[in-house]
Formats: sequence, structure tokens, C-alpha cells
Amino acid sequence: MPIHTEKVRRRAQASSKMNGWLALSPLFVFLAVYLTGSIVAHDFYKVPVAAAFIIASAYALIITRSVKKTDDKIAIFSAGAGQRNVLLMIWIFVLAGAFAATAKDIGAIDATVNATLRVLPGNLLYAGLFLASCFISMAIGTSVGTIVALVPIASGIAAEAGIGIPFMTAIIVGGAFFGDNLSFISDTTVAATKSQGCSMRDKFHVNLWIAAPAAILVTILYVVLGLSVTASPSAGAVQWIGLLPYLLVIGLALAGVNVVTVLAIGIGVNGIIGWCTGAFDFVGWMSSIGGGIGSMGELIIVSLLAGGMLEVIRYNGGLDFITSRITRHIEGRRAATLSIAALVSLVNLCTANNTIAIITVGPMAKDINERFGLDSRKTASILDTFSCLVQGIIPYGAQMLMASGLAGVSAIAIIGHLYYPFVLGVVALLSILLRFPRKYS
Repeated sequence: MPIHTEKVRRRAQASSKMNGWLALSPLFVFLAVYLTGSIVAHDFYKVPVAAAFIIASAYALIITRSVKKTDDKIAIFSAGAGQRNVLLMIWIFVLAGAFAATAKDIGAIDATVNATLRVLPGNLLYAGLFLASCFISMAIGTSVGTIVALVPIASGIAAEAGIGIPFMTAIIVGGAFFGDNLSFISDTTVAATKSQGCSMRDKFHVNLWIAAPAAILVTILYVVLGLSVTASPSAGAVQWIGLLPYLLVIGLALAGVNVVTVLAIGIGVNGIIGWCTGAFDFVGWMSSIGGGIGSMGELIIVSLLAGGMLEVIRYNGGLDFITSRITRHIEGRRAATLSIAALVSLVNLCTANNTIAIITVGPMAKDINERFGLDSRKTASILDTFSCLVQGIIPYGAQMLMASGLAGVSAIAIIGHLYYPFVLGVVALLSILLRFPRKYS
């Protein structure tokens, strides 16, 4: 953090504390503006997320009375917008947009759609895509990478088959969160296990008892819904070279290559394929890259605004306030475990980043864990599961923003068809209330 911003922070710590609910109020303003405006307009496309964040961010700066100078308030906001995780997310958005656009221009989506339609019968299309998303995300450890690779394919299949694009996108997003929650190489798994001092393998065993039943139930639901698909959509000729970009992205991610490197390589390969097939020349490739980056402009702005606003909330003590309120009256192990679930959920709601939420709540969860004699493996699983649950149902999370941007539909429209996170939430709550798996409870 810049020295100037650190000085501002130290001066503010000497000032009177802001009321906790007031510190959290920018989040409520954002939700009120976005959701209420959309409901009144009967259309979630009418109120841009960026506009709602602008209003909420301005309000957050106005109520920050402990800092007198406007320049100092902006410095705090800018420090949040410029956080390492926020900027990394933006670089992924930039490269993902370029990759998606260049892949589309060389016919990769059409090729993959046609190949998928040839393999999957119509009545297993939904379940097949969900299981494929589960497997890929678990293998590569990133929900964002899975969404980047599969959402364009799902959108293409939806257009070909006459199925709603939000519904098909939600299938991919649900599977992506299954893998992100369970994967050994996921950031959330690393953060949860390190904070609680347990092994990834032990956390996986506990987590499997929660995530697997939810995935099975959702798969059955997709099989039932797929029974209404009486005829498979017609598949055109498959241009097999068009499959290479997506296979490459998946293969490199499976090999553990960083997602930024994977996307950069994918863009280069798309350019080579485009030149060889005559889809575009060098200028056309550059134009495709520019168009793809431009399509992510709103997502980038939203990421910056969200990071800045949430930093102001943290600065004013909003997260500390909600933590103290939740842990004040804990009695018993079930209540202690529920408080950990509530803490990570609320922090994730405020930070829109499940890894940051786990890192923030981890030390507090460990303290609760030790005070009430909880199993660290179950606590790590609860941290990971509930952070992924909330991350999957907020319209301003990176995954939903990415999915909505690639599919060209509203994040709210996708959430309306998103089954897995909600089923996961029910199973996770039952695991706390009924204390299963018993060995870890």
C-alpha cells in the first residue's frame, strides 16, 4: 500500500469509529439502486451495474468523515481498486476477452458446438455439460478458467438448439463452482487449509460429503429436464482444427500452467490458425483482439469500482463490525460452525472474492475452532463451501461477470437458472445441523 495511504489510515485510526451499520451502508445502497431500479423497470438490463457502483462509491466516500481531504478519500478508494487481486482479475478479463473473440473469429465455437452435438444425445445434453464443467474445473482448479473455456461453447449450443442462453450458461457456472470448491490446486482450498492447519487431502474427504450429494442431485435434475429435449439439434460439419484452441486451454490448465499464460498462448495459437485457414490476416487478428478487449470494458470498470468501494467499507470498520456482531452470542458447536459459515458468507458478499473472504475470516475461524473444539478439517470445508456458495450467487462476482460478458446476457438472468450453488447451500447447512460426516463433526 502506498505510504500516503498508510498515513491516512493511521490518522483515521485515531479518530472516532464510524457506526458499523453506516460503514456497511454503501453495500446496501448498491443493492438498493441496482435491484430496486431493475425491478421497477421490469428489466435487469436497464440499470447498468457500473452506474449502481458509481452511486454507491460516491456515497461511501461522502460518509467517510474521519478523512477530511477529498484527495485522501480518493487515495483510499484507489488503493482498493489497485489491489493485486483486483488487477490480476482485470488482466484475466482482458486476455479472456481477446481469446474469446479470436477463437470465435476462426470458427472455434462452431466447431466445438458441432462436435458436442454429435457426441451428446439431446436428452443428456444438460447433464453432460454440467458433468464436463465439474470435471474440468476440479482438474484445473479455477472456476474462471472453466467459464472462459466452456461458456462460449454452451452459448453456441444454446443458439443452435433453441435453448435459453442464460440457462445453458448457468449449467457451466454451476459445474465450475463444484470443481473450484473441491480442487486440490484451487486458491480457496489452499487458503482454507492453510488457515486451519489441516491437509488438503483431509479437507477434500470432508468436502466430498457435501459437494458430491449436491452435484448428484443437480445432475439428476438436469437428466429429468433433458427428457423434454425430444430431438437433438442438427450438427453441421466439424472443422476439427477449430477445436484446438479450447483443447489447448483445457490441456495447459490441467498441466498447472498459470491462467494468464494459458490465455496468452491461446490468443497466439488462434492467430496462427486464423492465418493458416484464411480467417484473418495480421491486421484482422489485431482487430479481433481489440474488439474482444473492448467487450470487457464494463467488466473492468465494475471490478475497479467494486474494489475501491469495498476497500472504503473495510477502512471504515464495516467488516470488523459485522464479525463482532455475529460472534457475540455463540453457544455450542453447531452455533459456532454456523457463525463461521455466516462470517465467510458476509465477508464474501462485501469483498466479491471467495479467496479474500477465506483469508480474512480464516484467523477468526481458527480461534472459534479452538475455543469450541471443532474439527479443523470440517471448518476448512465450511469456509471453502460457503464462500463458493456466495460467490456463485452475487451478480458482481468475477465468475458471474465473466460468464455474463462471454454469453452476452445479464448476470441476474444466469442466477435465475443457477441450481448447483443453492442445492450446495442446503446440503452444507444440513451437514452442520445434522453433523455429517459424523467422523469430522
